[in-house]
Amino acid sequence: MFTKWWTGNLSRGKRGRLIRATAVLTAATVLASGCALLPDETVEEEIPNITAPRISQKPEYEVTTSTLEQKVSGIGKIMSMKEETVFFPETALSGQLRIKEIYVSTGDTVTEGDLIAELEVKELTDQLRQKELQFKRRELEMKQTLRNRNEMTEEEYEQAVIDFEIERQDIVKLREDIEAAKLRAPFTGTIVSVSAQKGQTIQAYDEVALIADLTQLTVAAKLSVEDLKKIAPGLPATVDINANGTFTGTVQRLPVQNQDNNNSGGGRYNPYNPPNQQNQESIDDYLLVTVEGLPSEIQRGTPLSVSVVTDRRENAVVIPPSTLRTYGGRTYVQVVEEDGTKREVDVEVGLQTSTQVQIVKGLEPGQKVVGK
Repeated sequence: MFTKWWTGNLSRGKRGRLIRATAVLTAATVLASGCALLPDETVEEEIPNITAPRISQKPEYEVTTSTLEQKVSGIGKIMSMKEETVFFPETALSGQLRIKEIYVSTGDTVTEGDLIAELEVKELTDQLRQKELQFKRRELEMKQTLRNRNEMTEEEYEQAVIDFEIERQDIVKLREDIEAAKLRAPFTGTIVSVSAQKGQTIQAYDEVALIADLTQLTVAAKLSVEDLKKIAPGLPATVDINANGTFTGTVQRLPVQNQDNNNSGGGRYNPYNPPNQQNQESIDDYLLVTVEGLPSEIQRGTPLSVSVVTDRRENAVVIPPSTLRTYGGRTYVQVVEEDGTKREVDVEVGLQTSTQVQIVKGLEPGQKVVGK
C-alpha cells in the first residue's frame, strides 16, 4: 500500500523510468546469483616433458704395466728359537705320583740344572735305603768269596759274581728313578708358564712348565697346507707386528714334519713326541721368518701376521679382472678401436691377483678394453 502511494504521487513519465530501473536491477541480481551457481572451469594440467633414459655404457679401462706379486698369508706370534716343555719321564713314575714341591714361578730365570719340581718318592727312598744296607752285607760276602775262590768251582764263582752285580744294578736303578723324580732346567732361560702345582697327582709326560731362551726370539707363523706348498726358504716376507710396525724378513724354515706315525696302536715310542705331549705347542709346528732389527720391547707371545711373496712379475701387462671374458674354452677381451668400434681379442693370461690380471699375449699397453 505504501509503494502504491509512493508511486502514485509520481507523474506517469517518472513512474515508467522507475519501473525500468527496477527491472534492470532485478535482472542484474538474478544474473549475478545465477553465475555463482555454475561449476568452476577445469584448469588444464601441465604435463612435464619425459626424457627417454640413456642406455648405460660399459666402463672402459686402459691396458697398463705394473709389478705383480702373489702372496700367501698367515698369523702367528713371537716365539723363542729355544724353548721346551718340561715333564717327568716315564722312568720316574710307576702309575701316578704326587708333586712334592714346585720350585719356580712364571717369569723366573733359571740356570741349566736348577731344580724346577720334585715328586713325592718316599717309597722309592725307603727301598733304596734297605737295598743299600743289604748290599753292604753282600759286599762283605763277596770279599769272602774272592778269598775262597780257589775252593770254588768256576760255575759257583760265576754265579756269585752275577748275583752281586744284579743287586748292584738294582741300587743303581733306584737311584736313577729317585733322581728322575727331580725335574731340572734343561738349559738357561726363563720360565714362561707353570702348568702344575704342589700336591697335584701327575702322570709321565704331563706338562709341568715351559722354559724359553728369550734372547733368541723369532717370528713364527702358521699357514695352510696348500699355501706352505708354495713357499721355500729364502723367499721374502713381510711381518706386521701390530703396534710395533711392519718389517721385512726372509723365510728361514718351514714347519718340521713328524715322520713317526706309529705312536699309537703298539707302535714304537717317539722320544721327541711322547704320547701325552702330541697336542702341545712346539716351535717346530711353525713357519719361521728371520727379521733383522726387531724392537727390543717386543716380547714372546706378541701376535703378528706374515705374508710371503711366492711370485713376482716386473713390468707385467695388466688389466682389471672385470674386463676378462671366457666362453666355450676361449679367454678374450673386448678392445676399443680408435673409431670407437669394439672387437674381440683372444688373450693368454699369466699371474692373477684380486685386482689385476697379467696378459702374457694379446694386448699392448695403451689399448683400451671394455669392462663387464
